[in-house]
Amino acid sequence: MAYLKKVFPISTWLSGYKSEYLKGDISAGITVGIMLIPQGMAYALIAGLPPVYGLYASIVPQIIYAIFGTSRQLSVAPVAMDSLLVAAGVSVLATEGTDAYISFAILLTFFMGIFQFLLGAMRLGFITNLLSKPVISGFTSAAALIIGVNQLKYLVGFEVLKSNRIHEIVWNAISNIEQTHLITLLIGISGIVLIKGVKRFNKNIPGALIAVIIGTVVVYSMQLQELGVSIVQTIPQGLPTFKIPEISLSRLSQLAPLALTISVVAFMESFSVAKAIESKKRNYKVLPNQELVALGAANFIGSFFQSYPVTGGFSRSAVNYQAGANTPLASIISALLIAMTLLFLTPLFYFLPTAILASVIMVAVVGLIDISYARQLWKDSKVEFTLLIATFLTTLQFSMVPGIVTGILLSILFLLYKSAYPHIARLGRVKGHHEFRNVRRFKDLEIWDNFLILRVDAPLTFINIHNFKEYVESTVNDSETRIETLILDAGPISHLDATASEGLKDLIVFLASNNIRFIICDLIGPVRDTLKRTGLIEVLKEDNIFLDLNEAVENVTNNSKRKFKKYAIQSNL
Repeated sequence: MAYLKKVFPISTWLSGYKSEYLKGDISAGITVGIMLIPQGMAYALIAGLPPVYGLYASIVPQIIYAIFGTSRQLSVAPVAMDSLLVAAGVSVLATEGTDAYISFAILLTFFMGIFQFLLGAMRLGFITNLLSKPVISGFTSAAALIIGVNQLKYLVGFEVLKSNRIHEIVWNAISNIEQTHLITLLIGISGIVLIKGVKRFNKNIPGALIAVIIGTVVVYSMQLQELGVSIVQTIPQGLPTFKIPEISLSRLSQLAPLALTISVVAFMESFSVAKAIESKKRNYKVLPNQELVALGAANFIGSFFQSYPVTGGFSRSAVNYQAGANTPLASIISALLIAMTLLFLTPLFYFLPTAILASVIMVAVVGLIDISYARQLWKDSKVEFTLLIATFLTTLQFSMVPGIVTGILLSILFLLYKSAYPHIARLGRVKGHHEFRNVRRFKDLEIWDNFLILRVDAPLTFINIHNFKEYVESTVNDSETRIETLILDAGPISHLDATASEGLKDLIVFLASNNIRFIICDLIGPVRDTLKRTGLIEVLKEDNIFLDLNEAVENVTNNSKRKFKKYAIQSNL
């Protein structure tokens, strides 16, 4: 039973379902479903797909996630960022709007689902740690700008260059500004003002849906399509049919890098949203590996029902939570509402102006640009601010995949640099106490001329052992007094690899050649095990290993006193 609940989290919340949950689930399900209708169609446009595919992607994936997911308020459907990644990757393989393009987008979902499922099955949920917050912030801010600027063509009413480089899009739009269709521009701007105004008045009112209704009614009543206003026109009626994606090895090689990139980005986005909501509810736990499995299943199974890539969305999930969702039943209700819309209501969207969908997208992506966080980083950490800016600029200049890869690589390089040059402190003892502190940070510490106490605040590995050896050798050689003993406080050393073990052997040989005793103390279990496996403990000898630093210092000082006493007696003789 425990295994069943682990694999199918639905069995946990369904078995404990209470009647008082139903009102909140129904309310939230209807609210998010209404929100998803314009949002799904708008995001499909970003992906370069017909609007109906945004609705297709909002049915099956939501139901599948409700079965396998561990978050109870996460809403899994199309999102703006992943939609742009789809457009950026698939547009180089096929012409936007063609059957081949749609086929590639659906096959991308298939491979994405497999990758996410495998990552979850292999318990690789820790990959969330590869993307630091500065990298995510820089990436999402740039992506938001790219998404927003790419909607200009729907807003101004003429064809604008489609690109991942916003300066090219803006310049192209300015160069052809005389082609602007004023009625379309007025509709788009009115949509933005209406959505923002409704949101400011009451966040629970679906401003996007109101804009869609008003925009559609205005176009229909005034027949503005005859004056050049672009409309959605016919949306296929009926549910998505079961269809096996067109799978081939050549297509796998073409889509695999993009699928893996979107898999990680989508999971990061979804998991961060799920954890944010979990911190507010605190009556369940979001499990990263199971979330990967759930998202993988949602995308994999969704691809058989003509879905393009989906993940958990921030705005929808926030609305879902605020509207009173208690369990994933709310998402199932949302999916059923979308299905009912496809069955009976699609003719109502015939006169929906694409400028309104553009306004929905623009309002949605503005919230992704976090200037305040960048300002805070500038004050708190210049290095992390640099990471944010580098990711932001790379994404703007070279598109989203190079941007996110650059951010990850720079983060890893920064970590490697910090690991290669760890903080090394020379310690002294607080007078009258058994505590030791860094001599550079604290005054009036007890220090000794004939021995050194060093502390390395990092694991000792192949990447930093050479630097540590050089530091010790230069400290010993540059010392103004004769160093007889070196004590290493190993408390912060959480790991010791084979290369570092060999490096310590070489260091001990160097110290011995200079008649310097090497002592190590405060070893943790795994490091002591490494000393035994590598034979380093025999080189050190048990007499030079102590439980704590104070014991080691007392041993050295007592030995020094005995040496001094012996010398004094010999002198008297």
